[in-house]
Amino acid sequence: MTFQTQTAIVTGAGIGIGFAIARQLARQGASVLLNDLDEVAAQQAADRIQQEGGRCLAYPGDASDVAFIQGMVDKAVAEFGKLTIVVANAGITIFGDFFDYQPDAFQKVVDLNLRGSFFLTQRAARQMRSQNEGGSILLMSSVTGHQAHPGLAAYSMTKAALEMLAKNLVLDLSPCGININAVAPGATQTERTLDDPTYVPIWSRITPMGRPATVDDIANAALFLVSPQSRHITGQSLVVDGGWTAVSPPPVE
Repeated sequence: MTFQTQTAIVTGAGIGIGFAIARQLARQGASVLLNDLDEVAAQQAADRIQQEGGRCLAYPGDASDVAFIQGMVDKAVAEFGKLTIVVANAGITIFGDFFDYQPDAFQKVVDLNLRGSFFLTQRAARQMRSQNEGGSILLMSSVTGHQAHPGLAAYSMTKAALEMLAKNLVLDLSPCGININAVAPGATQTERTLDDPTYVPIWSRITPMGRPATVDDIANAALFLVSPQSRHITGQSLVVDGGWTAVSPPPVE
C-alpha cells in the first residue's frame, strides 16, 4: 500500500491512461478525486474503482477552467483532509495541417493542455505548501514533444512546453518539498484507438519493442514518479514509448 494516507487528483481520468493511473493509485491505498469533462464517464470510472475496494470520488468538469480547478483542490481537501499528489492528465489532441489550422482549434489545445495544467499545478502547489508536508506533481507530455509528427504542430508545442514547465518549477517547488516531473507516452492502446484496425499493426511494426504501450505501462511509470521512491527526482521527463523516439519512423501504412 505505497500510497496509503495519500490524496490524489487525477484529471482526464474517465478512460484511458488517466483511469489506469487513478485505479492503480487507489489500489495502492490513495484516496482519489477523479476528474473528467464527461460526467457519465467520470462517475462510471469512480464507481468501478469503488467496487474494487478503492476510495474514489468523481468530480466532473472542465479542467481548463481556473475557478473549477480551485474547486477541485478544495473538494479534495474537504473530502480527504489534504492533497499530496496531482496528475495533470487532461488534454486534447486536434490534428490539422499547419497552413490551414484554425484559431479556435489552437485555443482549445492551448487552454486545456497548457492553461489547465499550469493552473492545476499552481493551485495544488499552494495547497501543498500550506500543509508543509511536501507532495508530488506529474504533468502529462508526449513523444510528440520530442519528435515531429504530422498534423500535430500545436499539440506538440504544448507538450514540449509542459516539459519545460516541469523543469522551470524546480526553482519554485523544491523549497516546499514538492517534486514535479513529466511522463511522455508514446503510442498507447486506449479506448480511442479501438476503432482503428490499423493502429496496433502499424505501431507494432515501427516500435522497437514490438508493440504499442498499454495504459498500465504508462501508469506504472506515473506511479513511480509520484511515489516516495522518486522524491529526489524532479524536473525530469520520462519517455515511455518502447524505443520509438530512438528511431522515430512515421506511422504510415
